Amino acid sequence: MIDLEQISMLSHTSASKIVFLVIDGLGGLPQPETGKTELESARKPNLDKLARHSVCGLTIPISSGITAGSTPGHLALFGYDPVKYSVGRGIVEALGIDIQLEHDDIAARGNFCTVDSNEVIIDRRAGRISTEENIELCKMLNKIVIDGVEITVYPVKEHRFVLILRGNGLKSDLKDSDPQQVGLCPKKIEPLSTDAGETAKLVNEFVAQARGKLQKERHANMVLLRGFSQHPNIPGMQDIYKLKPCAIAIYPMYRGLARMLGMRVLDAGNNIAEETEQLLNCYKDYDFFFIHFKNTDSRGEDGDFDAKMQAIEELDAVIPNILKLDPDVFIVAGDHSTPATLAMHSWHPVPFMLNSKWCRPDNVTEFSEPACATGGLGCFPAVDIMPLAMANALKLNKFGA
Repeated sequence: MIDLEQISMLSHTSASKIVFLVIDGLGGLPQPETGKTELESARKPNLDKLARHSVCGLTIPISSGITAGSTPGHLALFGYDPVKYSVGRGIVEALGIDIQLEHDDIAARGNFCTVDSNEVIIDRRAGRISTEENIELCKMLNKIVIDGVEITVYPVKEHRFVLILRGNGLKSDLKDSDPQQVGLCPKKIEPLSTDAGETAKLVNEFVAQARGKLQKERHANMVLLRGFSQHPNIPGMQDIYKLKPCAIAIYPMYRGLARMLGMRVLDAGNNIAEETEQLLNCYKDYDFFFIHFKNTDSRGEDGDFDAKMQAIEELDAVIPNILKLDPDVFIVAGDHSTPATLAMHSWHPVPFMLNSKWCRPDNVTEFSEPACATGGLGCFPAVDIMPLAMANALKLNKFGA
C-alpha cells in the first residue's frame, strides 16, 4: 500500500476543488419490522439522484470486524493509517475548544454519566444534559485539589467535558474508565506502562472526588474518562496533499481533529443549513472542504431509528445547495456505522460515493447499504478515499516512469 510520504511526492496544487461531506455514523442495520436500514427508509431523493451519477462502494474504517471510534474513523477518511497514527480522543477534544496546551499536558475526554445505587452505569450520557448544566458541574469539579498535579476541567457540549492534567512526570499510558456500555460499573484507571502508575493513582483520586461532589445530582452523578493523550506527532494535510483545506464542523471534537491535521477551522453555525451557507461563503478561498454532520451518529447512539432516518432527510435537503457550486470532486462518506438497532458504533462497512467528471459511474441507483455493496468500488479501506479524491481532482502525478 502506498504511504503518505509517497503520496506527498505525487501530489501537486491545482485549481480543482474537493468537497468531502462526512455523515457521522452513516451506516445502519435493518429494522426488524421493515427489513430496511435507516438509509433505505429515509426519503432522500437528492442523495439517490447523486448516486446514479457517481461511483459507489462500502468502506472499512479500520479492518474487518473492528469497530472504529470517531477519531480513528476520521483519520482513516483523511488518508492516515489509524493504527500507525493512534491519537487519543482527549487531545482532539481539547484542541476543538481552543485549549492552550503545554507539550507534556495530558488530556482526557470525559462524559458525565448516571449510575445507580450499586454504581452501575444506567446512562453513559446523563440524559444528554444541557451545556449550561455541564458548565456549572465543571465549576464544581474545578474545586478538586490533588497534590502533585494541576487539574482543570473544561465544558465541551451537552454531557462532554475535557480533563487536563499538568505536572511533572505525568504519563498518558492509561486505560479508560468508560466501559462503553450500560449495565457495567466504571472501570478503575489502570496504567499501561510501569511509568504511568503514579498518574493512574492521581486520576483515580480525581474520579473518587468527582463522585463525591456529584452524588446528589439527579442525572450527572458520575464521570467516565477515556482517550488519555498528549500532543501527537502527525504530518499536516498541506504537506501531504498540497491542499489549502478548511473544516466546517459544529462539534468541538471534529474541529479539534481538523485543526490537528492543519485545516483552517471555520465558523459552522448551529445546523447543517448554516454549515452549507458557510461553504458557499468561503468556497473561493480553499480547495478542500471537510463538512461534518453529527446528528445521524447521535440519533443512532440513542437507539432512535426514526430520528436517525429524519436526520438523513435533513441532510438530503441541503445537497442541491452544495451541488450548485459544481465541485470538481464531491464525496459522501461516513466515519463508521452507528445502527440504531445496536445504539452504538459498529464494525459494519460504511456506504460511500464519489462524484466527479472523471469517475466511472456504476449501476447504483440509490444511496444505501445494499446498493453501495454492488458499486464499482466494492468494499475497500477508508484510507484509500483521499488518493481517489486527489486522483479525480487531477492532483496526483503518475507513479514511476
